[in-house]
Amino acid sequence: MTRFKLTLEYDGGPYVGWQRQKNGPSVQAALETAAQAFCGVEVVVHGAGRTDAGVHALGQVAHIDIAQDRDAATVLDALNHFLIDEPIVVLSAEAVEETFHARFSATGRHYRYRILNRRPRPGTTRGHVWWVPVPLDVDAMNDAAQELIGEHDFTSFRATLCQAKSPVKTIDRLIVRQEDEEVVIEVSARSFLHHQVRNIAGTLALVGKGKWSRADMAAALAARQRASGGPTAPAEGLYLVRVDY
Repeated sequence: MTRFKLTLEYDGGPYVGWQRQKNGPSVQAALETAAQAFCGVEVVVHGAGRTDAGVHALGQVAHIDIAQDRDAATVLDALNHFLIDEPIVVLSAEAVEETFHARFSATGRHYRYRILNRRPRPGTTRGHVWWVPVPLDVDAMNDAAQELIGEHDFTSFRATLCQAKSPVKTIDRLIVRQEDEEVVIEVSARSFLHHQVRNIAGTLALVGKGKWSRADMAAALAARQRASGGPTAPAEGLYLVRVDY
């Protein structure tokens, strides 16, 4: 039995999310179907993060255990062969120790949120950005974002149905920058609450529109209730960029 670490990219648009579900296709199920076609037996795929419906990945990490004697190059090519009809690509495969776990061994996760900030709607990036046609004040957004750096109770920025045992998380890095016609939000932490990044993005957009200030952001954080936070930004602008180990 060999455990393989897989690094993946995918378009989350067609899926109900990472996790296997009965109500539609998932990234996990597509990978497990490909692995079964390759191995001839059922294989469970474990992911580093359970991305929501419509959320994309540039560097999702997963692991699988394969009983047959196969090298990493063969696993990579075989999985990509059986995923040919899916917008999922295995970027790399690496044999790792049995103690490695894609989710529990992770020490950091990095997300990017893309806002197309122009008057015309998106064309080629449709489904991959949040379109905000009114001008955003990027400097004000970045300034307000600093209120969220460090360890906090993020109840105001997590989904009401979030199942995490504690709302306390530590954000290590949070910046907002301009990149051509896009406003890009980059955030890093060991782990995140359900909808935390999307709720932060939605709240920062209020700041960018001039409706909120940095003080409003601080007050929302201190309130520790979801109703005090801003709206949830659409899933289509969110990307899991990288996972650290």
